[in-house]
Amino acid sequence: MRMLNLNQVAPDFNTQAVIAGGYRNLSLLDLRGRYVLMVFYPADFSYVCPTELQAFSDRAQEFRNIGCEVLACSTDSHFVHCAWMNTPRKIGGLGEMDIPLLADKSMKIARDYGVLDESTGLALRALFIIDREGRIRQITINDMGVGRSVDEALRLVQAFQFADEFGELCPVNWRPGGRGIKPDSAGKEDYFKHAT
Repeated sequence: MRMLNLNQVAPDFNTQAVIAGGYRNLSLLDLRGRYVLMVFYPADFSYVCPTELQAFSDRAQEFRNIGCEVLACSTDSHFVHCAWMNTPRKIGGLGEMDIPLLADKSMKIARDYGVLDESTGLALRALFIIDREGRIRQITINDMGVGRSVDEALRLVQAFQFADEFGELCPVNWRPGGRGIKPDSAGKEDYFKHAT
């Protein structure tokens, strides 16, 4: 498995996506100029995946409000995605979704991103933050049984945006409105002098 590196340009894709119950072609280049949160997940009609996708979908507008689009991708087809979305949440379906589900039946997207488990044909539970210029800024991969945190994903996007805009570093647990560290000796000294 070939892993991607931070700050390299994210691999483009052009694939069928299920958006608001309909099918549409979607490319990563379509989103250039916005941040993208690329959420890979193992499989439709599974156990942990619907909990994650519902949570990201329910908060998709918060990401859009800061200039970030959330995309979810598995190696299932767009037909299976649609069937899962038409299954009620109370029985493990997705119900109505506010994020696109990318179809990766050929496994090319997962393979290009280095998150394909070749033995099963499933994508790993991986998350990528891609900046406005298409560069990968963050990569996380969880074991199959543990879901991700929407709060942490949102915080990380906000932190990268802050660093990009102001040229400052974000210390541990940084949140919007928090102090950054200017990347020089005086800035470091000033930060620690005022840290609690």
